[in-house]
Order: sequence, then structure tokens, then C-alpha cells
Amino acid sequence: MLIQAGKVLIVVGLVIILTGLGLFLAGRLNIPLGRLPGDIQISRNNLTCLIPIATSIILSILLTIILNLLVRWLNR
Repeated sequence: MLIQAGKVLIVVGLVIILTGLGLFLAGRLNIPLGRLPGDIQISRNNLTCLIPIATSIILSILLTIILNLLVRWLNR
């Protein structure tokens, strides 16, 4: 039981590290995540509200494809 929990924590940690690395590289490569057409930005006096609709849809599609490929690869 503890060995399985340890494996889950290692996988979750690797996913967090890969996500952070991907976001870091996206920022360095000027990929406009959060500033795509379809993302809503509301700016008032001292308040800015960002609603990244297009970015969320694109990330959702990419993660679905990646996870489907990963599950198929692991179930061989």
C-alpha cells in the first residue's frame, strides 16, 4: 500500500515539474498563452481580470491527446 502511494507521489511530482518547465519555456519562447484571440481581458482603474477561454480550450485538447497516447502506450 505504501509503495503504491510512493509511486503516485513520484508521478504527481514529475507532472508538476514538467508543467512548470513547460510554462517556463512557453514564457521564454514568447508563446502567447493567456493572450490568444478569444481570451477575455477586462481592465478597470486598478483591477484587471483575465479569462483565458481560448488558451484553456487549446491546453485541454493538447492534454487529452497526450494522455490518450500515454494510456495506450502503457496498456500494451
